[in-house]
Amino acid sequence: MPAVDSVALARRHVDEIVRPRVAQWEREGRLPRAALEAAGDAGLCGLFAPAEAGGGALTFAEGMPVFEELGRGDAAYGFVLSMHNAVTATLARHASAGVAERWARPLCSGRALGGFVATEPHGGSDPAANTTLATAVPGGYRISGRKAWVTLAGEADVYVMLCRTAPGRGYRDALLAVVEADRPGLRVTRLYDKMASSFVPIGELELDGVEIRTDEVLAPPGHGFQAALAAIDVARVDIAAIAVGLAAEALAVVLAHGRGRSLHEQPLLALQAIQFMLADVETDVVAGRLLYQRAAALLGTPQGPVAAAHAKRFCPDAALRAALACSEALGAYGWLTDTPLPRFIALAKMLQVVDGTTEIQRLVIGRELRRRADALEG
Repeated sequence: MPAVDSVALARRHVDEIVRPRVAQWEREGRLPRAALEAAGDAGLCGLFAPAEAGGGALTFAEGMPVFEELGRGDAAYGFVLSMHNAVTATLARHASAGVAERWARPLCSGRALGGFVATEPHGGSDPAANTTLATAVPGGYRISGRKAWVTLAGEADVYVMLCRTAPGRGYRDALLAVVEADRPGLRVTRLYDKMASSFVPIGELELDGVEIRTDEVLAPPGHGFQAALAAIDVARVDIAAIAVGLAAEALAVVLAHGRGRSLHEQPLLALQAIQFMLADVETDVVAGRLLYQRAAALLGTPQGPVAAAHAKRFCPDAALRAALACSEALGAYGWLTDTPLPRFIALAKMLQVVDGTTEIQRLVIGRELRRRADALEG
């Protein structure tokens, strides 16, 4: 599927399904499974999965503009599809033949949903603090532990999960596995009450002796952490693109509203203070788009993780600046829920946190700077 078709299909999906219904989804606080199935019909649930698995087989550079379009429609909905695509691509590319046959096409079609599970309640952004233990048993593993910040908790049909195979601190023994949501011993213990995106279930899981087969291991002990990071790097660039879409949409709201308003006998958009404010937003949109496009082109190379960190650090921050500036440009009207700007402010805060906080991205970038310094002669 050519990239231009995917972007056009995403735009159509946003215009026909997301925009008209997102306010209702938020009021009802219920995941719109029918909309996600429609996203699957449009090819948006398996963007990076191989064609033989039912996916779009897009390169990262081709697929990322899709997430900018989704961000223009609703950042929370875009985030759901980002996480789902991470699971779909990881499973379709790395699962055993039997597991791929069972799950790849349902995930690519949107008829099944996938959740990515790495974080734990006590560990936060520290992967070495992961204590969920996968104990080897004949024919597979038995998993016990707790997981936090699980997107689609209670709605996902299958999870891709990071576990340890030995107690203690570290990640050299980590594995990545497929865990079906209906396995005995797996239960949702908490769903978070958030400032926005009430229709997106995010919460905590408890695993008490959940059994998986050996063929459900995607990356064996010692390789799980790197496999998880590869998926997370892609998701970080997704989020950067979604953030650019949010910022661009915030600007579009102000331009549409300001076109017909006057202040002090001048058109609102002719006021220099407003022009300067909105010019900064536009520069952030253009810069953010270049950053995520560069990161997408570098994913899978040694430069990919740092490029993803730059995009993830900058773009959600820029989205929050844009949402705040555009709200301010509308004065008191920017405070009203007649416009989507208050929601955009909350969603931009979400984008700063998910898939690695802004501070974590600074750590990634800072470590690269230290390596660069160590390589200097003299």
